[in-house]
Amino acid sequence: MDTDEAVQQQHQSPFLGMFEGFRSELDEHHDRRERVIKASRDITAASKKMDIVQTQLKSVTPDLQGMNFWRYHQQISPGFQEYLEAATFQHYLETQTLLQHGKAVEQLNGMIKDGDDNVGRLGLPLEDYVLAAYDMTGELMRFAITSMATSGSLPGLSEPLQPTLDQDKAKQRDGESRKRSVLEDLQELGSHLQGLDLGDDFTFFKKNVGGKASVTQGSIEKVEKALYGLVVRGSERPKGWMPDLKEESRGGEIEGY
Repeated sequence: MDTDEAVQQQHQSPFLGMFEGFRSELDEHHDRRERVIKASRDITAASKKMDIVQTQLKSVTPDLQGMNFWRYHQQISPGFQEYLEAATFQHYLETQTLLQHGKAVEQLNGMIKDGDDNVGRLGLPLEDYVLAAYDMTGELMRFAITSMATSGSLPGLSEPLQPTLDQDKAKQRDGESRKRSVLEDLQELGSHLQGLDLGDDFTFFKKNVGGKASVTQGSIEKVEKALYGLVVRGSERPKGWMPDLKEESRGGEIEGY
């Protein structure tokens, strides 16, 4: 070591090492953030292709452990919502029930683990679960309208008929049932979502709910309008007729008989 280098080291700031550590930590933070953003975008672009969703979520699971989960939640949230929308819609098609939050968490972790015990766990915030439920109503709307166009009826599931208040259970006929339609489920889900208490604070969650709520209401109205056309004006429609899903609901009274 020559004299100039020795003098330079003696005059180095004692804080230099500390700031080099800060720089290294910030570089790691930006690298993790970019990986999470890319994974979230790839999941959204995959449009419910679960093999791609599994690969992308598994790749960023190490980056979402501990405090880093909430540090990068806003970046991964769209990916979580896309996964939850697909999972809840699939569950509905199979059972005509809403996938519960706890079951969704276990299903997600089973998917990303896939036999690898070294993979960490992921949580699913309730906010993402609720936002995905809003999105899922759009899938239900498309499913209902497509089914009406191809089968001529509103899809649903037969369930045991519950006695009314003035009906004795003992007098209920064995095997009596009714068909619960997709529209009923849409209306019930929309009612529960509309009744959520969002609080007064302007949060990331509340900001996203605003736009999704109006889309959900539009989806319900489109199914109602399509069913009206099927029941009231069905004989006037050509076979295979399907309403324009892009058409906006117009104000005014519904056409009468």
